[in-house]
Amino acid sequence: MSMKFVNSKIVIPIALLILTITTAYSQQVEFTATALEQVAVGDQFRLIFSVNDQATGFKAPAIKDFSVLSGPNPSSSSSMQIINNKVTRSVEYSYTYILQAIKEGSFTIGKASVTVDGKVYESNPVTIKVVKGQKQVQPDQQGTSSGGDISANNLFIKASVNKSNPYQGEQIIITYKLYTRVSISTPRFTKLPSMTGFWKENLLENNTNYKQYRETINGLEYAVAEIKKDALFAQKSGKLTIEPLEVEVTAQIERKRKRSNDPFDDFFNDSFFGSNYQNIEKALASNAITVNVKPLPPVSGNKGFDGAVGKYTINASVDKNKLKANDALTLRFSVSGAGNLKMIEKPGFVFPPDFEVYDPRIVDDIKAGSGGITGKRTFEFLIVPRNHGNYTIKSVPFVYFDINSGSYRTLSTPEFRVTVEKGSGNLTNANTSVDKEDFQYIGTDIRYINSGIVKLQPVNKFLFGTPLFWLLLAAPLVLFILFLLIWQKELRKRGNVALMRNRRATRIARKRLKAAEHFLKNNNQAAFCNEISNALWGYISDKFNIPRSVLSIDSVSEALTRKGVREELITKFVNALNNCEFVRFAPGDKSEVMGNLYSEAMAVITQTEQELK
Repeated sequence: MSMKFVNSKIVIPIALLILTITTAYSQQVEFTATALEQVAVGDQFRLIFSVNDQATGFKAPAIKDFSVLSGPNPSSSSSMQIINNKVTRSVEYSYTYILQAIKEGSFTIGKASVTVDGKVYESNPVTIKVVKGQKQVQPDQQGTSSGGDISANNLFIKASVNKSNPYQGEQIIITYKLYTRVSISTPRFTKLPSMTGFWKENLLENNTNYKQYRETINGLEYAVAEIKKDALFAQKSGKLTIEPLEVEVTAQIERKRKRSNDPFDDFFNDSFFGSNYQNIEKALASNAITVNVKPLPPVSGNKGFDGAVGKYTINASVDKNKLKANDALTLRFSVSGAGNLKMIEKPGFVFPPDFEVYDPRIVDDIKAGSGGITGKRTFEFLIVPRNHGNYTIKSVPFVYFDINSGSYRTLSTPEFRVTVEKGSGNLTNANTSVDKEDFQYIGTDIRYINSGIVKLQPVNKFLFGTPLFWLLLAAPLVLFILFLLIWQKELRKRGNVALMRNRRATRIARKRLKAAEHFLKNNNQAAFCNEISNALWGYISDKFNIPRSVLSIDSVSEALTRKGVREELITKFVNALNNCEFVRFAPGDKSEVMGNLYSEAMAVITQTEQELK
């Protein structure tokens, strides 16, 4: 009963400690919005929302005062720099809009939000000043132009969607067709339609190679060209309006001649001396379209749904099921189908603590064709097991909304079992090994009989009843009580995993350094680097009770800073960690570099331990 009480008192603080450490050492997340401070009416510009960590659930602000030409277009980038043997890594995820200014004034675009590790972050608002631009040619809604006489029946633009009542997030296709019965030049876009509330993807990469055919409407035959086609994904439900597309064309019409009373004037106006046709500029505008977007059903009971809407299949695999510690394996997860593939987030795999997992590399094989967006998005996880054993990567669900059935579908990845064997020179778990220095040679195994003077006692002198008798009688009881108290205290210490790891951190690090010294003498470069790396990273992991899977250069610096370690020593520790990777790939003879790294690692661990006492 008492043991249960002790364990409950131990478990709760440990859980709180782990939660505190996890929060304390997480990366500082920054989510910012940037755009030009001043543009002119008609100008196109970029609005970029950037976050320096893996984010999900991007929610865009309302953009009412600008035309949304494209976006949000998600992208990611990562970089690594090596300067003076110091390695720095950075990652950035961004969502980009292409906007067009449509009126003068000062306008503010509100905050967007994303979710990182379950926490919601908001960007800063952006204020943009729009000044007067060049005068735009206004379209004639009736299909006439001051430059000539072209009726609306001879030249017009028509916009249509393949589905006017889609679900939120469902892919729909909007097509702009130019109908003409006169000769015209290639159209010039003067104002792209505002598509507020939609994420847009252009389906016509080559805007000069238009698909052309002929149609008959009300008995009149037209030459038809599909001048613009986009895939749209509604980001909210309700009635959403797509504004008209505005273009200019140069049309060739027959010149109208006026007869005069002068016969010479009629003669020189004849087509023999001049053309019977003239070119006029024509401004056209398509019709606006209203789409009634249906909300998705409640997602309760469909945990894992991240907004994927369409028709998908998944595939997951590992490139090997058996490997050695500190070797790498790759887990690939791919989603194929038709829909908003670029908005699909990485799967929520839960990896064993002994696995060091890097941010996934995203490979897109996505095609934009006349039928919409199709293809495949692949996430590649690079995994490095640090200790030997049998591990399981559990199955994860992928939930999407099936537009054909109007319901949620759940697909699951298989469960992967990975066997990790001991790597060469991997002594991470060899805690039962005994060093030769732990033995001591006694020098002799002969003990002679004591030949000194024997002290005699008087006859009839008894120990019973003396103070010494009672003291010796009580001693076992006192010692037993002390033993219980000490044992109970020891049990508490052993139950405190963080404390035990902290106490043995230096001892284990020194054992690893001794093993590294052995590999150094034998010029075993790979085993030496593994032991030095395990000594440095393992020391921080044990000292501060941080799982190896979440350790990074930043978290090491933050942990040492919080404990009041000098900035100079922190820099030395970080340099030692970076030099471990440098030695692995250093060209030429590495003996001298390995010796310097060994001395550097020994020094920083010793000095850090002294600082933390």
